[in-house]
Amino acid sequence: MKTFGASKEFLFGEEIEWETVGEGVQRQIMGYDDKIMLVKVKFDKGGIGPMHEHHHSQVTYVESGKYELTIGKESKTVKGGDAFYIPPHVLHGAICVEAGVLIDVFSPIREDFMG
Repeated sequence: MKTFGASKEFLFGEEIEWETVGEGVQRQIMGYDDKIMLVKVKFDKGGIGPMHEHHHSQVTYVESGKYELTIGKESKTVKGGDAFYIPPHVLHGAICVEAGVLIDVFSPIREDFMG
């Protein structure tokens, strides 16, 4: 596995560029080392996180907004203040119903996000 080192210790949101990752979806990589990564994802209303799976464990805190979330065969509505866990290799995706922000934590690092 390729190693990416670690991010700086202090990361300031206004200094990190937003990367467009889909229609109405942007992300900021907020901090990482090879074992863990924190990513902030901003959704416009109607933005879609298409169904996908990966070998990483994922825990997400819903900072704001409302989302129709599918994990495996189950779908639920989550909103600001909620959180969810996605085990490795489980298909998942989201549709943004009200604009907002998700805070994703991945273990290990999402190598595919590192360009």
